[in-house]
Amino acid sequence: MFENIKRNKIQSGIIVSIFILIITLIIYYVCNALDLGVLSIVIALTVSIASAWGSYYYSDKIVLSLNRARPATKEEDLKLVNILDALMISSGLTTKPRLYVVDDAQPNAFATGRNPENAVICVTTGLLEKLDYYELEGVIAHEMSHIKNYDILLSCVVSVMVGFIVMLSDMVSRMLFWGGSDRKSDSDNNNANAILMLIGLVCLILAPIFGSLMQLALSRRREFLADSTAVEFTRNPDGLISALQKLENDPNQLETANSATANMYIVNPFKSNTEEGKKKKSSSIWSTHPSTEDRIEALRNLR
Repeated sequence: MFENIKRNKIQSGIIVSIFILIITLIIYYVCNALDLGVLSIVIALTVSIASAWGSYYYSDKIVLSLNRARPATKEEDLKLVNILDALMISSGLTTKPRLYVVDDAQPNAFATGRNPENAVICVTTGLLEKLDYYELEGVIAHEMSHIKNYDILLSCVVSVMVGFIVMLSDMVSRMLFWGGSDRKSDSDNNNANAILMLIGLVCLILAPIFGSLMQLALSRRREFLADSTAVEFTRNPDGLISALQKLENDPNQLETANSATANMYIVNPFKSNTEEGKKKKSSSIWSTHPSTEDRIEALRNLR
């Protein structure tokens, strides 16, 4: 457990550093394309550091806003509050996560925040309505596992930063397409600027792809660990197994889901409408989650 927490913190620092470098190169390329001269590197560093700082400190608020979540109340969500209170003892968390609810028929949940002291667990109304006590307990325990393992920091920062890079790349691509890159060739340009601009252009093209792949890989690997840790909290694998089956078989689409935050949910919020997609067991490189069948099989092996 402690090794995973330490590894997650180190990986978070590495990923933030990589994204700062990528964003810096993209902005530097754009500024040079606009003939901003020596201001290019200043603007690039300012934007990249500001985006990284904002992703770290405000990622939970950004994610909750994107999903249109509202705070849970003891009057309306008593079962949810009671389950969280009961799991606080077995989980070993010292700070109670804040509870939020998304008004949506699809049963699903996610955890977010930069650390266990600033953590949030968000569930849909569909989850509260369709799961019994022990199934809901398994889901909440799974999300608390993400909090304790510091998965929330990694997944949240990556989600926000990947979304920012995709948005930035799309904006720059449109600008260049409409003539934003039309600049006079200057024989006095030094080779360093030319190389940095080339690297920036490559990052502009490849960053969204690599960022999404990193996001997907991180999500898949950590779901198995969160499932097993949840069973340690509840001592009841059957509750989580039954919950995963219900979540997988539910036909509803999550209206607030988007590609930037899909990896944060306990199951993929995007349902496949094809028979091939429904029967598919193995996860592909583009899957945000391991297959539910594989997760259930792993949980049954814990008995």
